[in-house]
Amino acid sequence: MTDQQNPADMTGTNALVVGIANEHSYAFHIAKSLKDAGANLLFTHLPGEKMERRVRKAVDALGIEDPWLMPLDASSDDDLDAVFAKVGADFDRLDVLVHSIAFADKDYLKEGRFTETPRDVFTQACDISAFTKIAMAHRAKPLMTNGGSILSLSYYGAERAVPGYNVMGVAKAALESATRYLAAELGPSDIRVNSISGGPLKTLSAMAVGGFSSILASIEEHGPLRRNVTGQDVGETARYLLSDMGRGVTGQIIRVDCGTSAVAGLG
Repeated sequence: MTDQQNPADMTGTNALVVGIANEHSYAFHIAKSLKDAGANLLFTHLPGEKMERRVRKAVDALGIEDPWLMPLDASSDDDLDAVFAKVGADFDRLDVLVHSIAFADKDYLKEGRFTETPRDVFTQACDISAFTKIAMAHRAKPLMTNGGSILSLSYYGAERAVPGYNVMGVAKAALESATRYLAAELGPSDIRVNSISGGPLKTLSAMAVGGFSSILASIEEHGPLRRNVTGQDVGETARYLLSDMGRGVTGQIIRVDCGTSAVAGLG
């Protein structure tokens, strides 16, 4: 994938980043770290002019002119087929896939509403947040002719019940399990699959979780590092996992949360 003389160098690496919402999202910070390492970045956006403008603004902030950008509704097999077919047509191979998408109806991301979760809300959360990683890995495999690395984003709510996280926690647990099964299946093709369990970050999706601000305050007061995680923290860990620096790591959930998950009562 990268220069073995300098495993941190990702020059010549083609990396598809799915899930940039704005300059505050984890996907943005991961993309920045990969760009700084020399990777060639490819992007998707949700369908619609408004969503395209939002992603273009974020990509502009990365200093990328005329970016490779495709619309993608990840719940659509036709859209998934189109994106990966375009990658295959435009580039000789794909080296990196970043899956940074998740969704659950915010009306059910409130404490005390988990048992009220309707079947369609549950199914949609698991589809968008977990199944899409499997669907993308399936389409990425034939393009990763020189091996590759796939990364997704999770959260502590996959392991422990976090107030208000509810159905998203179940979906993230499925994502983490899928990470292990994908790693086992794709390993013989020299494709590594991992997830980063990042600490809470002020993003559009995170602010939909009830009580989110109080979680941030608690971590700053009681967490081991007495601070919340930053996008840069996660971005640099992602670079390690996606480059040849992490060539011996697969099937893992790497916690980047300033030690939060190691302390009872935080998360």
